Amino acid sequence: MTDPTPSPAPLTTADAPAAAPARAWLDASGAARVHPVARRAFEQALDDGWADPRRLSTEGRRARALLDAARESLAAAVGARTEEVHVGPSHTAALHAAVLGTAAGRRRVGTRAVASAVERAAVLHAGEHAGLDVVRVPVARTGAVDPDAFTAALDDVPTALAALQHANGEVGTLQPTDAVHAATTARGVPLLVDGGASIGHVDVGPAWDLLALDPRDWGSVPGAGLLVVRRGVRWRPVAPEDEDRWFPGGPSVPAAFAAAASLEAVLADRAEADRRRRALVDRVRARVAAEVPDVEVVGDPDARLPHVVTFSCLYVDGEALVTELDRAGFAVGSGSACTSSSLEPSHVLAAMGVLTHGNVRLGLDRDVTAEDVDRFLAVLPGAVARVRAMLGAQAL
Repeated sequence: MTDPTPSPAPLTTADAPAAAPARAWLDASGAARVHPVARRAFEQALDDGWADPRRLSTEGRRARALLDAARESLAAAVGARTEEVHVGPSHTAALHAAVLGTAAGRRRVGTRAVASAVERAAVLHAGEHAGLDVVRVPVARTGAVDPDAFTAALDDVPTALAALQHANGEVGTLQPTDAVHAATTARGVPLLVDGGASIGHVDVGPAWDLLALDPRDWGSVPGAGLLVVRRGVRWRPVAPEDEDRWFPGGPSVPAAFAAAASLEAVLADRAEADRRRRALVDRVRARVAAEVPDVEVVGDPDARLPHVVTFSCLYVDGEALVTELDRAGFAVGSGSACTSSSLEPSHVLAAMGVLTHGNVRLGLDRDVTAEDVDRFLAVLPGAVARVRAMLGAQAL
């Protein structure tokens, strides 16, 4: 007997579900993809350095040897002594330890700190938590602080600590750390330099007394933050007494080892990575300004990190634009007010006096291609137009 049910028609390519867009990671500012060298070093250290490096067993001594090797390598990379390198659990923890410990160690000097208005919130909040009067020195529209204004702030009253980022991770602008360090040194004030956005991308140089670094920014695994403190800086622990006075509980040996190995790797090809990514950022800056109406590209166009570019779009909700770009296959960051965790504008953009809404930040890691950037630039004008249409702002 013949089955009366007709056979289904064969599927064609037209019936296939639409393929998901190819993903491009354009949000590497502060969280680069894990470098292959970091992954291998981490796995090796998991096998060889899993024990507590403070123990006297063979396993403990092996872990200690890996930790010491990592600290020696990191010290060489930044021009410091091995004993000046301290490994904590995160970049934020390193910044907190720098501010709180220096404030405690120099309490007799004063209860005042001088910082740029665009420092990370971790620095500004730690200063306030320590009971310091944090003076925020204004910045220019490019995001750079005026060294003379910073120096004048130092001369007002005795200062316990000065803080100046090497570069701003939100807009890419480099800061005049050499000139500011000369001023702080002449006045006997230690300078904390936040190199979290710079190391591995540009030379940080020797103009610092305390230096905080973020291994995740150059492609290492989570679990380590670095604080380098020059000999002679008065610093006192503020946590309960512990065998590790800098970061109670001690460091993750695998994370420290991965940080050191991956930093060596990225420094080895930094010049080539700089050349390639700087050219891509120049392309983004030029085409966004030319092809997207009512947009402002922010940050210094020349004195900047090679891989960071930020722009703000008028009549656009930042969260909606980031989501729209994510749907199209592009992971980007935002320094705008429109995030689920904050209703306040980015304090960096506000201090610069630039547009704070509709903000998009690109951080190009070492794996990004010219094709990724060109695809993004082709999609961006339409994404901005769609978000404006959703908000009823397309005719403004």
